[in-house]
Amino acid sequence: MKNARDASMGNIISALTARTQFGRVLDEVSENQRSFIIKKRGSPKAVLLGIQTYLKLAAPEPEVLKAMGEGSIRRGTDKLTTRQVDRIIQKARVSRRHAAS
Repeated sequence: MKNARDASMGNIISALTARTQFGRVLDEVSENQRSFIIKKRGSPKAVLLGIQTYLKLAAPEPEVLKAMGEGSIRRGTDKLTTRQVDRIIQKARVSRRHAAS
């Protein structure tokens, strides 16, 4: 990317580059998981990062949910469709009603 340089916090680009090459910068962010620090008159003003990176920073996945997801992958239940999940829940409810009777 023209006018970008690697830094410990990411790639630094000018506001002019961000404005004039926004499509290319956006492609770099979305396709190559890059982030950019945008400077104006030599001072950092903003950060542009991909949605996945943002979500990890804004709402990190709690360890419990991460463990549940890994367990689901091990059991193969992560491949179930919504319809299949609904059927399993319905069967469990019927089973509980019969057990309580």
